[in-house]
Amino acid sequence: MKIGIAGIAGRMGTLLAEEVEAAGATLAGGTRRGDDARALFAASDVVIDFTHAHAAAAHAALAAETGKGLVLGSSGLSAEEEAAVAEAAKRAPIVYAANFATGVNLVIALAEKLAAALPGAQYDAEIVEMHHRRKVDAPSGTAVAIGRAVARGRGTTLEQAGRESGRDGHTGARGTGTIGFAALRGGQVVGEHTLLFAAGSEHIALTHRSFDRRAYATGAVRAALWLQGRNPGLYSMNDVLGL
Repeated sequence: MKIGIAGIAGRMGTLLAEEVEAAGATLAGGTRRGDDARALFAASDVVIDFTHAHAAAAHAALAAETGKGLVLGSSGLSAEEEAAVAEAAKRAPIVYAANFATGVNLVIALAEKLAAALPGAQYDAEIVEMHHRRKVDAPSGTAVAIGRAVARGRGTTLEQAGRESGRDGHTGARGTGTIGFAALRGGQVVGEHTLLFAAGSEHIALTHRSFDRRAYATGAVRAALWLQGRNPGLYSMNDVLGL
């Protein structure tokens, strides 16, 4: 299988290239800042993209045009960019996930199950995440994915449930059934996420900590290999992991 890497010269790109080789696949090449990605899609069976949210729609369109697979790990996509990816997935197989680490995706699956058993009227849901000081989007894509899982477990959407974040000053009482977010930034933290369900009589916390970005690269290559022979569609890491 021939796997291409968008942004191969970056920190994640280097890890991805190593993981492609470790998996026994062929590295088809990669793009650097300013390169035209069209040639990379033509030479690859699947392209892995962890570059930037603003490149996601263009790369998804190239996947649709060439019929090649795409593993998309960029975070911070707007609603319009996510819609463009979904439209492209009608003509190409695409795995799009907020996080490709196996443990994180198990946490997301557990978040939905816990939320189904812990009603919002009694259990306040709060999500706390911390990343390195250079991360530009907040809350993280993974935190939003956890929030969406909580909402699904409660039979609603994150937008309908309501998000509370950036509290400062006299904000008033916490809204019942809303989902809270707190984003911390500092140092070299790879990624930490805690989901807390807080009731009057008990607290339940679910935490995942990433110590090495290689976990994301390993999961992304696993997703790329899984895409071989798949029909067009928008897939998640749940599909890859069989959750």
